Amino acid sequence: MTSPTVSASVEASRKPSHLRIHSYHGLAPGPRLLVLGAVHGNEVCGTRAITQILTELDSGALAVARGTLTFVPVTNPLAWQLGQRTGERNLNRNMAPSAIPQDFEDRLANRLCPLLESHDALLDLHSFHTGGAPFVMIGPQNNRGELEPFARATEEMQLALHSGPHRIVEGWLETYARGVQRRAAAPLTEGGSRSQTLVTNPNYGVGTTEYMRARGGYAVTLECGQHDDPQALQVARHAILQTLALLGICALPLAPAQPDREILRLVDVTDRAHADDSFSRAWRSFDAVSAGEVIGLRHSGETVKAPQDGFVVFPNPRAEVGQEWFYFAQRRA
Repeated sequence: MTSPTVSASVEASRKPSHLRIHSYHGLAPGPRLLVLGAVHGNEVCGTRAITQILTELDSGALAVARGTLTFVPVTNPLAWQLGQRTGERNLNRNMAPSAIPQDFEDRLANRLCPLLESHDALLDLHSFHTGGAPFVMIGPQNNRGELEPFARATEEMQLALHSGPHRIVEGWLETYARGVQRRAAAPLTEGGSRSQTLVTNPNYGVGTTEYMRARGGYAVTLECGQHDDPQALQVARHAILQTLALLGICALPLAPAQPDREILRLVDVTDRAHADDSFSRAWRSFDAVSAGEVIGLRHSGETVKAPQDGFVVFPNPRAEVGQEWFYFAQRRA
């Protein structure tokens, strides 16, 4: 019989032990761009697009004219190895250096945070669970507030406008902070002390882009489409090439900025309270709802209704109990 100590050692040896990073340094000075793929291990379009671009750079089909260009094709190698969203936890929450790492993602963050700090701009490539059109997420407008002070909103908006999708979404961290406050006030869940600690941590809403802004850079999250949509690869590829053109890192033609943009603001997040909580129908991101329309049904029989006219965002029918079930958004006033 194998001892628990030996089993744990074998299990640890199967975890990835390194992070693969590709950097290209132009001979002329310029901006420093970081492009991430597979922050979540089941979101493959960014990794595939980055792999294509790497091949073109190495063959000479593309050339870095100035600045620094860095790619991380698989940002969470454990989640990628497992073929699922997370490894031991969600890497894109509670992004911060850890003096005493508690899990694989803490150790990854200790490598990623200095990498983020050493760049000016970030393009983070993602995909989502359910159907819907691609969209791009931005941070706050310029402000000196305590939650997310920021001074580079103009540059960030230009990056968002040239990334491709016409829909732009804002309000992530403010909305997430409200969710954290509600979780902190809720009773502790059994057997979930580590998870409970994470989801009630005020820093839990901070991911790659929020950390980047907090360190003086600017960043967008591009949601390229549904996980299995073959077009998501092309959305990711287009965004990379247009970002390189916008920043002048590669000598590429820059397409006009998206003229018919729609800006939505996240205003609330609803958590899944029980494994039997269910949606009223198969929602897609940005499905419109009217005030009072039923979005879901709690295990208790309580209905979850739209508080006002708006949109369902990031509906996740497989959300874990105590974590985000869906977001609610409205058009920016």
